[in-house]
Amino acid sequence: MLSRLLPRRHHRRLLQTLPCAAAKSAAEVDLHDQRLCSTSAASSPSLSIWRRKKEMGKEGLMAVAQLKRLAALPPAGAHPRLEQFMGSHVSRLLRTDLLAVLAELLRQDHVILSMKIYGVVRKEIWYRPDMYFYRDMLYLLARNRKVDETRQVWADLKSEDVLFDQHTYGDIVRAFCDAGLIDVAMELYEDMRSSPDPPLSLPFRVILKGLVPYPELREKIKQDFLELFPDMIVYDPPGSLSDVDDEFKF
Repeated sequence: MLSRLLPRRHHRRLLQTLPCAAAKSAAEVDLHDQRLCSTSAASSPSLSIWRRKKEMGKEGLMAVAQLKRLAALPPAGAHPRLEQFMGSHVSRLLRTDLLAVLAELLRQDHVILSMKIYGVVRKEIWYRPDMYFYRDMLYLLARNRKVDETRQVWADLKSEDVLFDQHTYGDIVRAFCDAGLIDVAMELYEDMRSSPDPPLSLPFRVILKGLVPYPELREKIKQDFLELFPDMIVYDPPGSLSDVDDEFKF
């Protein structure tokens, strides 16, 4: 709190003039505030470096081209020259170029290289846990039906206490439903249900639409939805899937 009211240099000076017990209490409060700020920063759009415009410089363009060339050498994605290039060039890229390289590889659905750059980013001194960073990685892995990599990324974000908002949860669960990875989708759904954020109806709608080909699972999620939102009515979709978008009426 003190750090919010006073500039940092004045805050230190004030702590030095306080009695020992009061100074200790103020320091504990300040540490608590910093922890709260670091947790909320992971899901703050305004603080996310991942949501900022990514313009790739010459070094980044050259890195993407060379990475793709080396990744194609047998064994795919594990050639010694690729690992050498990662250590000698990629690790030296500026933050803006490194993030732009990852964004481009995600756009191209290059899973192997994206996972390698993902690992490099997380080791950088400037790295901070970022919900949007993890969201886009999970989208990539869902599109390409990569279960093992998904579990790895999910374990990483859990270890960093990254929290998705309810809308992001709904979109990610839907992405795995659309990819046919229903077991993974349901695991993420259960995590969504245990989230400290209050439930919202829209993410449930998104998930239910993705579960149309899976009527038994859809019925289970539908019951959860009705328990949480008893005043809302869910109509089962008609036989024609083209009418799915009209299934919810309020």
